[in-house]
Amino acid sequence: MLPRGQAVKRGDRLMVPEAEFRSYYGRPVLKQPVWKVPDVPAYLYLGGLAGASSAMALCADFTGYRQLARSGRLAAAVGATASVGALIHDLGRPARFLNMLRVLKPTSPLSVGSWILAPFSALSSAAVASELTGRLPVLGRAAATTAGVIAPAMTTYTAVLLADTAVPGWHEAYRELPFLFAGSAVSSAGAIGMLTAPGESGPARRMAVAGAALEFAAAQRMHRRIGLVGEVYRQGRAGAVWRAARALTAFGAGAALFAGRSRAAAIASGLGLTAAAAATRYAVFEAGRASVRDPRYTVVPQRERA
Repeated sequence: MLPRGQAVKRGDRLMVPEAEFRSYYGRPVLKQPVWKVPDVPAYLYLGGLAGASSAMALCADFTGYRQLARSGRLAAAVGATASVGALIHDLGRPARFLNMLRVLKPTSPLSVGSWILAPFSALSSAAVASELTGRLPVLGRAAATTAGVIAPAMTTYTAVLLADTAVPGWHEAYRELPFLFAGSAVSSAGAIGMLTAPGESGPARRMAVAGAALEFAAAQRMHRRIGLVGEVYRQGRAGAVWRAARALTAFGAGAALFAGRSRAAAIASGLGLTAAAAATRYAVFEAGRASVRDPRYTVVPQRERA
């Protein structure tokens, strides 16, 4: 065997064997993300649920589904408030979250995300307060409508936030993550509608199935496109949770097809899709952390692009 990198002359050409991949003393190239579990996975899941639920409430309000609209607004307010709480707990103290709102920097997904989360949470809470107390109905309706307009950004900004980092498991999937998160959030909002508004669950069932279909399509495209880095979504703890999420999504979407004729199917579908959405967020989070631990996922894609 030749020493690594030694040139060999073949005819008139000088051949250099392809170098074996190594990192400096086998150490990771990037530092591990300092975000904690369960704070950040919960923040990712609850924010998506809140955004999709607010959009569901706005559409239900315009089409006359009052019970579904009320359930969506309540889920949006609870989800957004809990999402802020999970983020503050991860940051360590509330002042750090408030400091993120001192400046709006359009080139920073973290800054833009903070300015989406804060007003959305306030508007959703104001809408629910008006709904529950019956006071200031005009202002409450305006708050709910504004929150519904912000909802698509609320649903997907966390995917952009992850993909904008250098973490290979997130960055390489930057094209598909927003669609993956959107599909997962829409299916989980549909699940909430099926569980809490049984008399008006038709639109919620359609949301659940459509969201699951979008999630599956985004996941399949992501695996085909990201190549080597996709291993982190198939191995270890992230792989196990990812497979469980896919199975729960398939089960929940299948049960949703029969939920109109069976309350038991509606409950099973709602619980399955809710668990699937939470598992998807955790699997993505854990896959990113796993991709940082192995320097191959950082260096090899960069060499291939070069």
